[in-house]
Amino acid sequence: MRYGVFSVSMPEYGIDETIEILAKLGYEGVEWRVKEIPTDIPSEIPYENRYWIDNKSTLDIDNLEVLAPQVAQKCKAAGLAIFGLATYLMPKDVERIIPVLEAAKRIGCPMVRVFPYAYDGKQDYSQIFDKAKQEVKSLEALARNYSVKIVMEIHMDTIIASPSSAYRLLKDCDPRYIGLIFDPGNLVYEGYENYLKSFQLLKAYIAHVHVKNGCLVEEGKDSFGARKFKRLWTPLKDGMANLSELFSVMKIMGYDQTISIEDFSNEEETIEKLASNLEYLKLLEKEILYK
Repeated sequence: MRYGVFSVSMPEYGIDETIEILAKLGYEGVEWRVKEIPTDIPSEIPYENRYWIDNKSTLDIDNLEVLAPQVAQKCKAAGLAIFGLATYLMPKDVERIIPVLEAAKRIGCPMVRVFPYAYDGKQDYSQIFDKAKQEVKSLEALARNYSVKIVMEIHMDTIIASPSSAYRLLKDCDPRYIGLIFDPGNLVYEGYENYLKSFQLLKAYIAHVHVKNGCLVEEGKDSFGARKFKRLWTPLKDGMANLSELFSVMKIMGYDQTISIEDFSNEEETIEKLASNLEYLKLLEKEILYK
């Protein structure tokens, strides 16, 4: 197993600092957040929203052709592999996906994330899904041409919020070129299915794993007196995703590839939680995978 960090988890650190910190902590890789760099950043940002509003550990997608080789060289010098380039582009964004694939191929990065369409109930689910299925099948040819796998993430509030829905989307694609990021933290909020069943269903499509955790906490009552709940990101040990079970399933299914920590909790400073997270995951690996 190789452990890295999805750089979205390190919003206050620039690219060079991220590389230095991860190498010092003993991580083996980094999964880079790839997105436009905003020019109108608010002066005050809620602490818990800093991951998405002003994330300094982000590769500018509009300057990726120049930036990617420079960053790859720095990662290599620090002993870090680049696990993936994680964009927020969607299947329809073919013209913008191509330059990312070109950059990935140039630096030897094995995968590029393309994000699934959101689902908010305003459009018919079947129509969105069928459109995405055709588009993803078309992306397979691109991935083959560049020898870079395109991966999609099982993610709440999207058309593939569950392992089963992800399988339905990708089942006609070649898993050598189209794959999935399995994320048990996202499944806490929508789409949970038994981990073993999920891995047995998805098999070769699982190309990468994200590790984070969350829970549902009570938030008052509605007008009928029924309890309401809200989502809350937690430290890895405190949420509803059973990471011990995840490691047991990975052992059963022979998954020994890459894992990125994507921790959105706010109880510890970034460096401290990344250090303790790596220690915890290595303990799980030692106690579960090698017994």
